[in-house]
Amino acid sequence: MDDHVRVLAAALEQIPHSSQSKIFVRVDGAGATHGLLRHLEALNTKRRTVRYTVGWKITPEDEAAIARLPESAWETSLTQDGDLQAGYQVAELTYLNTRDGWPQGMRLIVRRVRPSRRHMKKLTAFEQKTGWRYSVTATNIRHMWGIAGTHQIQFLDALHPDHAKVEDRVRTGKAMGPANLPSQSWQINTGWMLAANLAADLDTWLRLLTLHDQDSLEEAEPDTMRLRLYHLPARLARHARRRHLRIERTWPWAAAFTTSWNRLTRLPDAT
Repeated sequence: MDDHVRVLAAALEQIPHSSQSKIFVRVDGAGATHGLLRHLEALNTKRRTVRYTVGWKITPEDEAAIARLPESAWETSLTQDGDLQAGYQVAELTYLNTRDGWPQGMRLIVRRVRPSRRHMKKLTAFEQKTGWRYSVTATNIRHMWGIAGTHQIQFLDALHPDHAKVEDRVRTGKAMGPANLPSQSWQINTGWMLAANLAADLDTWLRLLTLHDQDSLEEAEPDTMRLRLYHLPARLARHARRRHLRIERTWPWAAAFTTSWNRLTRLPDAT
């Protein structure tokens, strides 16, 4: 819990004060602790609203509550694009699971899906009996003002899984260097990690600020960026006391590079 609080505090410090009035926090199953959820609730003030969705480790009490759900309570879930997600169903579990010690007003949304072959060995006795694999999300979202449908369980169910992109960014971040530590020295590896994280940040901001409309480069992974832009076939020449970057004309991404460069040089200086 302490680790989560420290990471959350560091993340909130990076958010501009003008954008701190409405905060949304997503945490995986390790975040379903009394301490973290109480901390999230305590962050709410008159000037700041903090909403969260947290993965929930299912216990026998949860399974007993799920068993009490009538079949009519289950509804087809939605994809991130709002389309029906065949094979996935969701239901409200809040009022059937009333364990003490959790924040007032917290909702529990349960999702079920037919297990794949690779999940069969991980099923609980209850899941083996019902033939479904279950997951639960805890949230304090009742309704978001000005956004229709935010109270619906399908909306909340689709909202939480979007945090999985964090794991994807961790994977691609490792390609910037952390996957291969250079030394047995803690100090050297610490410097290596800092440099690798700076490189990952610069790569991300470059794509967001200058490549948002450039042939799928906005979401390009590090290997793709190295091939197309970072390992550029070009020659730096001097003429009339000026330097000129001469890019190979046949390079397919020459226009993307020059567009990115021009946008970078036009960005206002940070203050």
